[in-house]
Amino acid sequence: MTVIWGIVNVTTDSFSDGGRYIDPERAIAHGLALQDAGATILDIGGESTRPGSERVEPAVEQQRVVPVIQELAARGIAVSIDTLNASTAAAAVRAGARIVNDVSGGLADPEMRAAVAESGADFAIGHWRGPSTDMYARAEYRRASREVAGELRERVGEAAAAGIAPSRIILDPGIGFAKAGDQNWDVLRGLDDITALGHRVLIGTSRKRFLAEALGGGEVSEERRDLATAVTSALAVRHDVWAVRVHNVAATRDALAIAHAWEG
Repeated sequence: MTVIWGIVNVTTDSFSDGGRYIDPERAIAHGLALQDAGATILDIGGESTRPGSERVEPAVEQQRVVPVIQELAARGIAVSIDTLNASTAAAAVRAGARIVNDVSGGLADPEMRAAVAESGADFAIGHWRGPSTDMYARAEYRRASREVAGELRERVGEAAAAGIAPSRIILDPGIGFAKAGDQNWDVLRGLDDITALGHRVLIGTSRKRFLAEALGGGEVSEERRDLATAVTSALAVRHDVWAVRVHNVAATRDALAIAHAWEG
């Protein structure tokens, strides 16, 4: 069965829900609600990586996420830390996180791979070509899925050299990161290029701009984006992805149940 990651943004400026869960108690309650809705893993983030976002000091990031991780992990919930910072990754694992989810794949902080290797946590490696402030300046591809697969292969090699075993690696093709419009669809259509690398694959399309564009652009409601997310998650099942990362767990849970029933 496809694993569902529930998103808990403990931030002020995330593109979809920034500010809703900046209070730790509200973030914890939201995480518990996502688990009740069917999330297997809760992905906790204290710094937005939306296009144009500014960096947050690691101390501030840790102040936001560590109490939330401690409480959720103490309840036996599998927790991932969504961070670009090695020091935050280490603090989160000490607090109980089992996975480090780095959308930069270790490129943003040169200490990240060593920190993950020492921690024993699994490592979700995202495809990334540069910081959020100007990520679209690097959105040039001839065959997006193959180029993304090739760059992820390089990140896997770097992780292995740092001492991270293949069994601990998860690959994320970075939908929306340094990819504009149809480039995201090119990657999704070519997911077999990513899964062929032999690692667990995580897909995160939730509420992203390219979905709104496919729905006609303009002001597209959160509900419509959630439905589009659920559809892409169900379609990803056909490519043997391991997990999907979403804001609305219930909608995707239902879509995956139907997809799995269809597949038999």
